[in-house]
Amino acid sequence: MATPPYATVLKPYGQALLDAARNREEILCITGDLTRQCEIDLFQDALPERFIHGGMAEANMMSMAGALSREGFLPFVHTFGVFATRRPLDQIINSIAYPKLPVRIVGFMPGISSPGGPSHQAIDDVALMRAIPNMTVVDVADAVEIRQAVPQIVDVPGPVYLRLKRGEIPVLFEDDHEFSLSQAQVLTPGDDVALIANGMMLSSALRAAELLGAHGVGVSVVNAPVIKPLDTQTVQEVIRGARAVVTAENHTIIGGLGSAVAEVIAESGMARPLRRIGLRDTFAEGAKSAPFLFEKYGLSTQDIVDAAWSVLGRQEPAPRVPEIEVDAGEYAPV
Repeated sequence: MATPPYATVLKPYGQALLDAARNREEILCITGDLTRQCEIDLFQDALPERFIHGGMAEANMMSMAGALSREGFLPFVHTFGVFATRRPLDQIINSIAYPKLPVRIVGFMPGISSPGGPSHQAIDDVALMRAIPNMTVVDVADAVEIRQAVPQIVDVPGPVYLRLKRGEIPVLFEDDHEFSLSQAQVLTPGDDVALIANGMMLSSALRAAELLGAHGVGVSVVNAPVIKPLDTQTVQEVIRGARAVVTAENHTIIGGLGSAVAEVIAESGMARPLRRIGLRDTFAEGAKSAPFLFEKYGLSTQDIVDAAWSVLGRQEPAPRVPEIEVDAGEYAPV
């Protein structure tokens, strides 16, 4: 594992999709009028005959993708996460998920990573996609996982929703990291708090665990990039060995990773207190920067530390998270 600030790369998804398409002629790339913004200008330049402009008509785009998949193609559909899930939900259900067709829906700018306000913030996309039968839901944490996840989702039977950060993508993992569609990864051991996170919140979880460890709190960090189907066996094992549980997601706490973990705790009969880091049943607002929003709405590293500290019943003030100096081209968790 690297340490923050992290080096970043540009367009790891765009390159991974292009590499996969060169090996699989049935892969098509569809854009909802957001080509460069979704890294697929690389595909358009290299394989224009397999590139389709769907325009700003997301519902029609999903129906088109379903029809193309019936003809033996593997469509990858791209737009911002909020437009990939809310607007065309009925078409996703009836034209893609119900017939269990191999369409890959790729949504960029998850949660409050967009400072553009409620119209552009996909705060409920995981909940929407997780509720749909046959849908696989993936939220990866860094460029290494992106490069490994793309070729793996190609052959998933049925539809996949892939949630991706836009812009400079951090590199958290070494090249020997192994992304898995079936198994969550325990990244650090600890028997006080089970900290389960994914996507943009994983780097914050790792940093919180390091600070808590320095103050005598053992934290097992679990990377759960596949929210559905969730690796319940690993989650149960980690929770069983801990006194309390904290989840962290760039999403509303309703219906996403926190809800999935709560279901595991309840159905397995394990009595463990749970704290969920995420948007607390509210819309966010527009802002000049995403970090401002993460701090305002309780999704910062400090919020994870505070949650772990309080759920254990510690009476003294929680340790404070020091700031990290970040140079151009680097990324640090909020």
